Amino acid sequence: MKNVVIYGVGSPVLADIEETLFRVGALISAGVQNYAGRSYLSEGIPLVTPDNLDAEITDLPFIVPLFTPGNRHQAALEARQKGFFLPFTLVDPTSITPRSLTIEPGGYINAGCSLGAQSTFGSFVFVNRGATIGHHAKIGHFVSIGPGAVIAGSVTIGTGAMIGSGSVLLPEVSIGENSVVGAGSVVTRDVPAHCLVLGNPARIVKENIAGYKDINVSVPTQ
Repeated sequence: MKNVVIYGVGSPVLADIEETLFRVGALISAGVQNYAGRSYLSEGIPLVTPDNLDAEITDLPFIVPLFTPGNRHQAALEARQKGFFLPFTLVDPTSITPRSLTIEPGGYINAGCSLGAQSTFGSFVFVNRGATIGHHAKIGHFVSIGPGAVIAGSVTIGTGAMIGSGSVLLPEVSIGENSVVGAGSVVTRDVPAHCLVLGNPARIVKENIAGYKDINVSVPTQ
């Protein structure tokens, strides 16, 4: 049975991650509260601060349960600085995953997803409930994909991009780094980096954005 540490406890999506950890038979040894505020960690699990860590905790694999790409990136960097070195990749057993899928460390695949063959996911990718991703997808580091999104075959998504819930990406389109596809949008053509697109068909409504929630993800590192 695997023991893991939760780094960052201030997001309600932690509830889903706890359920997936239960389904794969992993135990949460501790949660790290890296910012003041409400903790969504279940009662009975030890809660510690970044300044109250020892090797018994930092030697364990860690997972970052934050949906916003920039927040997840910052927390992952902070975890590294505090001594963590083993990002935990978590795939819900209710999701369909092909033999040829490559997921780099730190990724999370929530319940009920369907992932296509010959696809590659960068580090700390977050795929939320019920998303469908086609074959030969290339998903960059720290990408977030919302619930129920449908991504067709041979789609490329750049580092730090966010794909909103219920959106549809047609085959072979490319989404630039740190771009945002609004919920329910239908993307029929390539989206440049640092753009917000909305609608059906999706159109650029804002350029030169930093990223989702105005937070930039500037590195492809773990």
